[in-house]
Amino acid sequence: MIVIGEKFPEVEVKTTRGNIKLPDDFKGKWFVLFSHPADFTPVCTSEFYGMQKRLEKFKELGAEVIGLSVDQVFSHLKWMEWIKDKLGEEIEFPVIADDRGNVAETLGMIPKGATMTARAVFIVDPNGVIRAIVYYPAEVGRDWDEILRALKALQISDKNKVALPHKWPDNELIGDKVIVPPAGTVDQIKEREKMKSKGEIECYDWWFCYKKL
Repeated sequence: MIVIGEKFPEVEVKTTRGNIKLPDDFKGKWFVLFSHPADFTPVCTSEFYGMQKRLEKFKELGAEVIGLSVDQVFSHLKWMEWIKDKLGEEIEFPVIADDRGNVAETLGMIPKGATMTARAVFIVDPNGVIRAIVYYPAEVGRDWDEILRALKALQISDKNKVALPHKWPDNELIGDKVIVPPAGTVDQIKEREKMKSKGEIECYDWWFCYKKL
């Protein structure tokens, strides 16, 4: 089973936009790979429509988006044509045709006893390291706004060496402020107290401090 912190496995895949090598073709960029159970299904159609509506927001964060299912590329193309004709959205991101299920098996996307992929999401950083993994069952569609939030939070955490609270930036306790990593030594506790006295951070206690970016 692939876990957070591992390198994304090197694979070459056939997509609706041609062959892609993962993660090599996205070196230096974030990418979001998501699987869907099958083409021409209602929940998956709603997800593709929703993702396309938000694609520009992912790109603004410097991230590419890639879909995947165990359908053939011809099925993907016809389904995407249907989405454009009937729903008015052209799917611009590539969709992997993993018709033999090799990539899905490697990434653990196929639930026990199933032949189709679950609704998996992998967020991969510019170094090709898997930073987040989310799974939903076939019967429950995903919230792409939450995936966007997670992607942005990871980028902010990396840049500023901070943690992000529940539902950030709309946290019930500290709003859009970010969490300063807890002190791990007596000296660090004293340093936190100094920072608090200078107004650089706020604290509920020495182990729960936060600040405005």
